[in-house]
Amino acid sequence: MTIRVVIADDDALLRAGLAVVLDTAFDIEVVAEAADGLDALEKCRLHAPDVVLMDVMMPGIDGIEATRRLAASRPEIKILILTTFQHDEYV
Repeated sequence: MTIRVVIADDDALLRAGLAVVLDTAFDIEVVAEAADGLDALEKCRLHAPDVVLMDVMMPGIDGIEATRRLAASRPEIKILILTTFQHDEYV
């Protein structure tokens, strides 16, 4: 079974780096990348991933709101939150 992944982060270099690392695994396929929360929601609608790597802070709809919406509409998708912030509110 291949795990289908969407990477959502506003940093293009970070997205590319994560994609390179994940693509080395034989059972993981990066199916899409998104630069903001709205784009992440659309990519999830189009590609039906198993997992989303979601950055907390992105322009427009941030990762927190995108996670809320995605969890409500597609509860079968697992979401891993990425952040460099150490604030309790984000955790």
